[in-house]
Amino acid sequence: MKIRQLHPWNVSAKEAVEIQRELRDRVTLCDTRGPVHLVAGIDVGIPAGTNTGNAVVAILSFPQLQIVEVQRASRTLEFPYIPGLLSFREAPVILDALEKVNNTPDLIVEDGQGIAHPRGLGIAAHIGVILDMPAIGCAKSHLFGKYAEPGPERGDSTPLLGRSGEQVGSVLRTRTGIKPVFISPGNRIGFESSVRWALALAPKYRLPEPIRAAHRLAAEGA
Repeated sequence: MKIRQLHPWNVSAKEAVEIQRELRDRVTLCDTRGPVHLVAGIDVGIPAGTNTGNAVVAILSFPQLQIVEVQRASRTLEFPYIPGLLSFREAPVILDALEKVNNTPDLIVEDGQGIAHPRGLGIAAHIGVILDMPAIGCAKSHLFGKYAEPGPERGDSTPLLGRSGEQVGSVLRTRTGIKPVFISPGNRIGFESSVRWALALAPKYRLPEPIRAAHRLAAEGA
């Protein structure tokens, strides 16, 4: 895959915040994707006691949800861990892995936030803008926004609302009686479509299969 270089990564925290504010204006919440045949899941592991990021990109077929391609990359994480600036720490190694991908995905699903972020640019949105591709953030935990707990059944959801009451995502129950996940558009996809795709990609478990596959592969030997 071709990676666009929209900005430098070796920046200060203040500069990173300004880059996020600038790139947020490039996010589109319109559905611009075509048919989806391949979906990419992304995971980054950091071995205990190290500052090395190991990224795995797993490309799955849809609707079969079978692994088509796996690519890995490793590099030292130069940006410190700062809440709200995760993409500046992890995106460089993710992009290293994505650059190796031969089967270009139609949709990217990232374990993290899309626009449900204090400055509207979580890691899924950041990656989506750089690639100019449809992307969805699917986070296991809450970072930003207010919400009411969704109903207990699979498919129940409630809006995730920003500071001014605008929708920034959805709180979605992907399994009956199990904790919900936090879904937000990353780029070139809307709120309703993000929820539909999250459910379609998570037929059995809490997290979408592409993310689960990437996480499993990272644990096995990235």
